[in-house]
Amino acid sequence: MAERNIVYFDLETQRSFSAVGGAANKHKMGVSVAVTYSTARGTYEIYPESEMHLLGEELMRADLVVGWNHLQFDYPVLQSYLIATLDEQTRNLDMMLDLETRLGFRLKLDSAASATLGTGKTADGLDALRWWQEHKKSGDFAPLRRIAEYCAYDVKVTKCVHEYALKHGHLKYEDRNQKIVQVDLDWT
Repeated sequence: MAERNIVYFDLETQRSFSAVGGAANKHKMGVSVAVTYSTARGTYEIYPESEMHLLGEELMRADLVVGWNHLQFDYPVLQSYLIATLDEQTRNLDMMLDLETRLGFRLKLDSAASATLGTGKTADGLDALRWWQEHKKSGDFAPLRRIAEYCAYDVKVTKCVHEYALKHGHLKYEDRNQKIVQVDLDWT
């Protein structure tokens, strides 16, 4: 993997679907924080809202962008910040969409991570929205730091799930009957 620059990516928004009038208005949700992990760089990068152009540049330079529902959620949220149409100018593996095609339903990152790695997410998007409101009201940096930590952890989980699938050729998830099920994958 070291020879390719794989960029793992996630973002958190400033507003919920209900605050912007539904899913059709993702471009109005705003970004509180975005985080990437680049295999070429070997580090995480945190992007505040003022640096979305730099995030766009990193994503376009990547050999592969890996995320969880980033094609149908994160990229549309970013569209109000960028001239580029990222889904057309980047090579992507949206693990959730690929798994949806294979399984016939949408799987949560937490479900795949918990069953595959034995660890899940540390919070959820509603927590990040609440922290954003705390930051906006108080001007305090601590809630913004919590958002960045949560988002960075999601990127780490995304990276670990992808790396597991590359190494083992499968992922696991808990089905509706709370049984651990394995799905074979051929991600490269």
